[in-house]
Amino acid sequence: MWKLTLCSLVLLSAGCLGTGVCLAQSLAPRAYVITPVHSNAITVTYSFYDGGFQFDAAIPITGATAKINITDFTYYHSFNLLGRSANFTASLPYAVGNFQGSIVGNEKTAYRSGLLPATFRFSVNLIGGPAMDVQEFAKWQQKTIVGFSFTFEPPTGQYNPTRLINYGLNRWAFKPELGFSRRWGHWLFDAYAGAWFFTTNPEYFSHNAISPGTNTQEESPTGSFEAHLSYDVKPRFWVSLDGNFWFGGETSVNGVPTPGTAQRSSRVGVTGSVPLTNHQSLKFSYSDGAYVQYGGNYQRVALAWQYSWFGRPN
Repeated sequence: MWKLTLCSLVLLSAGCLGTGVCLAQSLAPRAYVITPVHSNAITVTYSFYDGGFQFDAAIPITGATAKINITDFTYYHSFNLLGRSANFTASLPYAVGNFQGSIVGNEKTAYRSGLLPATFRFSVNLIGGPAMDVQEFAKWQQKTIVGFSFTFEPPTGQYNPTRLINYGLNRWAFKPELGFSRRWGHWLFDAYAGAWFFTTNPEYFSHNAISPGTNTQEESPTGSFEAHLSYDVKPRFWVSLDGNFWFGGETSVNGVPTPGTAQRSSRVGVTGSVPLTNHQSLKFSYSDGAYVQYGGNYQRVALAWQYSWFGRPN
């Protein structure tokens, strides 16, 4: 049982660096800023993650690091929902990564290449964000916006229950979130509060030489707060200071809590967006762990290309 718990912790920390990217650790400025109805966008994002893991001091794992390359394909569409501005986003990430670490003095390495869980997000503005066509939107001046979003991840992504490290977690994840956005001239402040909820992984590190039976894994909800302060240099050209904080997420295996897996961590970063043409733009971002109690402690550098267009008129 000690070996299973030890391996479980390794997988959990690897998950914080891999699939955790799609969960509470993300930094997404201007997530509730609205666009005209029938707006569309395709975004291709390349991200590089480089860093290590923070373990409970009682666990004999040292030098745990990973380098992961992720390419994310995202589609965005806005629409009118009962007179309010709403949108839907679908993302499909693919990752290639190398993991290494020393367990009780034995050096271990792993290479993984495959899909991470697909992510789907629905968002609607409740206050200050009416549905508008292009002509109406051009005359509109944002003040205060309050919105709600619901994000979910089905049990997709590369997953083999016999392996220690996977990009998928073989479970559903759901995140309701409330967002606030306020503009003062060229300045924009955003803040979000939400929580991730997880179903049970029915086959967690099972059917192998260490654990020939079937194990289940559960995770408690993970709360998250996120804030951004950005400045518009000119239309579609902006920079943002980003930060977040998340907590919770203690895991258990076969109903037995895993000590030291509760998270209480934060990240800080900067994001910039530069228009290239009327339809294209580039986005750059960098973030690093400000405080990591448990899990992935890594640096992230990302470059995104976006192509946007307007669909059929109202």
